[in-house]
Amino acid sequence: MTICHQNSVNKGIKTKPRNGYYASVVGRAAVLTFAVATLSMTSLFMSSEASANRLLGKGDVKSLFQENCASCHGDKLQGGMAGSLLDDEWVTDGTDKALANAIKHGLANTAMPAMGGKLSDQEIRTLVVLIRESRYLKQQAATKSNKSKSNKGNDRFSSKHHDFSMQTVANSQQIIWAFDFLPSGDLLFTERSGNLVLVQGDKQTVIANTPKVWQQGQGGMLDVAVDPDYDKNGWIYLSYSYSENGTAGALAVARGKIKNGQWQQHQVLYQPPQDKHINRGRHFGSRFAFAGDYLYFSYGDEAHRERAQSLEWQGGKIHRIHKNGQVPKDNPFVKQADAVETIWTYGNRNPQGMAINPVTKELWSSEHGPRGGDEINVISKGLNYGWPKVSYGMNYDGSPLTMHTEMAGMESPKHYWTPSIAVAGINFYQGDKFPAWNNQLFAASLGMQELHRLKTSGSEVVEDEIILKGEGRIRDVASGPDGYLYIALNDKGQKSHRIVKLVPVK
Repeated sequence: MTICHQNSVNKGIKTKPRNGYYASVVGRAAVLTFAVATLSMTSLFMSSEASANRLLGKGDVKSLFQENCASCHGDKLQGGMAGSLLDDEWVTDGTDKALANAIKHGLANTAMPAMGGKLSDQEIRTLVVLIRESRYLKQQAATKSNKSKSNKGNDRFSSKHHDFSMQTVANSQQIIWAFDFLPSGDLLFTERSGNLVLVQGDKQTVIANTPKVWQQGQGGMLDVAVDPDYDKNGWIYLSYSYSENGTAGALAVARGKIKNGQWQQHQVLYQPPQDKHINRGRHFGSRFAFAGDYLYFSYGDEAHRERAQSLEWQGGKIHRIHKNGQVPKDNPFVKQADAVETIWTYGNRNPQGMAINPVTKELWSSEHGPRGGDEINVISKGLNYGWPKVSYGMNYDGSPLTMHTEMAGMESPKHYWTPSIAVAGINFYQGDKFPAWNNQLFAASLGMQELHRLKTSGSEVVEDEIILKGEGRIRDVASGPDGYLYIALNDKGQKSHRIVKLVPVK
């Protein structure tokens, strides 16, 4: 597999088939010695909406590095008595595993000592993440923008296969969380503050009588999805957070119809029982995907990570129901005592994107990881995706999370990013405006403010290109019925939130 980025070249670095671009960095012997001492992992829950790039190279792991590694590798990993950790002169094979082994066991015929007697496996793992982050920061400083001016004076963005410009189709003063299209081409989007908005040309209408939401932390009005059979049944699906007492809440999945600007025929399809309302405003997941008569929805771990491994709890799972809310009889745990019957997979941290691969018909998801370890997964019936026992990341404060990046009986990601891009919505593009992009996966990034094009082959990711960067936090992406690609851009600082379409430029 080739992992690439339009603005960078990894000289002589070999990567694991499932590694993502940011994870393609490895350490040389001297560098490893220095890096090992830098990281330490403890448990800290922090909003996964925290801007990822503000945390890079900071926290407990930085202090660990300064105490143990900086005297040889330099306080900024630039090198000293030992080599730089930021260049391409590596002696390992480029994988996280090889880098961690070099730190733990040392490297023969070099000055790199074995640090395993001093550092725990978890601390060594955090050092690997720190090296990735530091190298990413250096690469970004040297990366040239793909933005220029077109002949018409508009911003033009270049990419490997298509150049494009952006046109705004909807604006909001609130955070836009999700959007979807009606067969007519009209657009629906959610504002996290609680609204569902219908866009018809230049007209925007807030739909009345939508369900009341609990706007707490990352909660509010979340995903919206139009039934694939909308022309026949008129159903529209919503996910949102709600609370009975205003202190703790849960995720609800519902459907209804829009008539004369009103939300009508409201039906709640799923909500946990009252005694399992434990969410205080974090990790709701809440994305939808349809497959035939089935509706899949993601449910984040609610910042109770240990319960992602428990089938008795709804959080940290992907669920499957019929579109009318009934539980399919062939769900994997439907006959298991005490298990939540709607569970399809478990061990999922905070999946904020889901899409059906139009070629393989598989369900794919994007999983918003901790600090490091955002994932792309292929979702299959009854499988365990590892969280929190397995992760390519660490805690937000730079403290250890787990020593394991893989374990028997747990699914590994098809692609991952370290450092995190804060991955959100995903979409397999289908349309005629960008023919070279057809059936390729697009992933939105919040913290890094990027749009990634992921080329897939079967069930594997074989290429990763950043086609847009720095234009705002990208929360959702979708193919329009007109053949264009659309994204939701949020900029909290300027209170500028919009949906834009990508338009090809020749």
